[in-house]
Amino acid sequence: MARLLIKTAGLDLQSIELKLGTTRIGRSPDTDFPISDPTVSSVHCELVLTAEGVTIRDLESTNGTFIDGQRIREANLAVGQTLRLGDVELAVESVDVQIAIPKFVNTELPAPPVVMSDGSLLCPRHPHSRVTHQCNQCKEVMCEACVHRLRRKGGKATLLLCPVCSGPVGIIGAAPKPKKKSLFARLEETVKLKFTRSIRLEK
Repeated sequence: MARLLIKTAGLDLQSIELKLGTTRIGRSPDTDFPISDPTVSSVHCELVLTAEGVTIRDLESTNGTFIDGQRIREANLAVGQTLRLGDVELAVESVDVQIAIPKFVNTELPAPPVVMSDGSLLCPRHPHSRVTHQCNQCKEVMCEACVHRLRRKGGKATLLLCPVCSGPVGIIGAAPKPKKKSLFARLEETVKLKFTRSIRLEK
């Protein structure tokens, strides 16, 4: 984390840990980090910590804000520089920012299905209902109440969707639908049928 260290004699050595956003420094106890020194203005300067680094702005202080001896109104801080507020010197120890990304743990995952004595399964979400469907994509099993239904326009069949991955859902134990024959396959069968009939007539 970005940090400054007070070096001036007579003041206790203390570090200023910068938080994300704005930190105001001055003699006033209402600032984020008060420094009790007569050469420091009531609200002397502000330090802004972002993902890009630390920016310091002088807030119209009486005795000025300096970086390595040069008076500034606004500047970016770098490690190793000396910051002076009036007669108080601070060393720039770090300008890094640490952003903690929270980890989200999905605690709502359903328990594995219970197998009954007859071999059927109980729904993980509805323990009093038997499993009737399974997702063709993620293989999740579910009961009738779990299935999401999407009605198509034009009177077409309703889509059955998985509540977990939104993949297509099928009925467990249902016989697979026969594949539709192509136009060429039907044409070939028609030609074979006519050819067979013509041979029988010739006999």
